[in-house]
Amino acid sequence: MTTRPEPEIVPQVSLCEDRSLLRTFYRAMLRIRVAEETIAELLEKKEILCPTHLYSGQEAIAAGVCAALEKDDFVWGGHRSHGHYLAKGGDLRAMMAELYGKVTGCSRGRGGSMHLVAPELGFLGTVPLVAATIPLAVGAGLAAKLRGERKVSVSFFGDGATEEGHFHESVNMAALYRLPVVFVCENNFYSSHMHLLERRAADNIHQAGEAHAIPAVAIDGNDVVAIYRAAAAAVDRARSGGGPTLLECRTYRWRGHVGPAMDMDVGVKRKDELKEWLPKDPVTRVRTRLLELGTARADIERIDREVRAEVGDAVSFARQSPYPDQNELLEHVFYSAGRGQ
Repeated sequence: MTTRPEPEIVPQVSLCEDRSLLRTFYRAMLRIRVAEETIAELLEKKEILCPTHLYSGQEAIAAGVCAALEKDDFVWGGHRSHGHYLAKGGDLRAMMAELYGKVTGCSRGRGGSMHLVAPELGFLGTVPLVAATIPLAVGAGLAAKLRGERKVSVSFFGDGATEEGHFHESVNMAALYRLPVVFVCENNFYSSHMHLLERRAADNIHQAGEAHAIPAVAIDGNDVVAIYRAAAAAVDRARSGGGPTLLECRTYRWRGHVGPAMDMDVGVKRKDELKEWLPKDPVTRVRTRLLELGTARADIERIDREVRAEVGDAVSFARQSPYPDQNELLEHVFYSAGRGQ
């Protein structure tokens, strides 16, 4: 594989002095991490059977971006969006129940891991088709602008989505009409099992912004404070009528493309790269900084216990919840027998 120079990355700014903000980030990221690692165990036990793409290792991106948003702002995700759902305020019980296919799930057990929704929080949906929600996010931004609303629409997508026509068409339209959209590329260097430089001539995703005349920046995707500050600036720009921004957040997913296997993708080992990324763990980085700033270890351990208890409660809720009634099978479809629809 040809080695090419990496883009210049925004300097790390995680040396934040605001312990309250760091505690907020720590809880949000730990909540995602513990949920994902618990789901991995349940997948291995075959308690959860739906195809599941885990977010472990990428928690700083969802937590940092969503912290810059208001409740009514829109968020759109893809196939790896548990973290986005939870960071936007999604109900952990409802998400876990959805993975179990239970009627108490956020999609009433119909969608599973890749079809999460919480419209009351502006989380308008996730879709497993690569790049499919990018134009939907632009449409939501266009609707907000036409209505005179100060809402911002955020699209989360992976590096593979930048190779789809949807991405470029959407960025172009958002740029042309100065729409309030923030494009967040979670570049974990793999599209399914293929490395970035097996699919692209250069490591230059953020330069797509320059091609469409919008601000774009490459960020350390494991530095939650850097992400938050970049996202806050992009959101402020969008909300004030300045138009869209592209954020390339460079990170690494710990588990395979789909399922719980560590450092595996469709049976292909990722060249032992995981061991190089584990020390960059975004959750550990914030925990370490909190301790450096004088936060009592007991306070951090209390957060740990509370988060683990919440995840445990969500699993119990999902296990005890009923499956959808068979009479619901033909609900919410284009055609219902006997109804003339």
